[in-house]
Amino acid sequence: MLSREAPSGRKAARPGSVARASGADDRDVATDSEADDREESGERWGRGAGRGRPKREKQGRSGARGRTRRHSSDADVPDAADDDGNSTDDVTPGGEPPADPEALARAICLRLLTGRARTRAQLADALRRREVPDDVAEHVLGRFTDVGLIDDTAFAGAWVNTRHTGKGLARRALARELRQRGVDAVVVDEAVAQLDPEQELETARALVARKLPGTRGLDRDKRIRRLAGMLARKGYGEGLAVRVVRDALDREADAEAQEQAHDDATAWRAWDGPV
Repeated sequence: MLSREAPSGRKAARPGSVARASGADDRDVATDSEADDREESGERWGRGAGRGRPKREKQGRSGARGRTRRHSSDADVPDAADDDGNSTDDVTPGGEPPADPEALARAICLRLLTGRARTRAQLADALRRREVPDDVAEHVLGRFTDVGLIDDTAFAGAWVNTRHTGKGLARRALARELRQRGVDAVVVDEAVAQLDPEQELETARALVARKLPGTRGLDRDKRIRRLAGMLARKGYGEGLAVRVVRDALDREADAEAQEQAHDDATAWRAWDGPV
């Protein structure tokens, strides 16, 4: 009776095992920039070495993959969905893109201005990305400016007030942000002139007073560097920043010395009193 012999050669690998083995290290390790990109786009990664793939985005009824929403602060330029030229919002009520370039330009501008105020340069960039002809874009932007829908002067004034009050930004940082948004240099200068030096100084003092308790336990030089660096990032000059921080530290030291003297006097009276 003949016995059945096993096939010669090595045992065949299961399908996919080689690919999994060769790519395991690549899936387990991601660069910092990739991790940042995944965090910003809201992707979640599975736990464990073999589950490091991002979840697939759900498809809508049209078959197109859903877009990942991006969050932006007030300091950001308009959202990508506003300016990338691919948003389905730039259509007429019937659902079709306007055939007339001027109608398309008006629709884009109105949609962007509905969300929040924009500068003329920001709107011009959005129209350029949608390949609206330059002469049509200039005509529509000029018309919107004439009727007050575009007002870079009002935009700059509101920006300075909001960003200084809410974020404590100094004139230098505010001017930089406005220039990044395409505001004319003359308009920028007029807007930041709303802040006088005394107001800027008071804001710097308030910022330091709020951050000062969190630096206790550090040596004086390190506290100065940390707090002055915070002010510098908000646009305050180096000289003003260091002076404000040193004044705050001196006032803190004086208050602590007075408190210690009061405690010592109280203890002395208690010890020297009648038995």
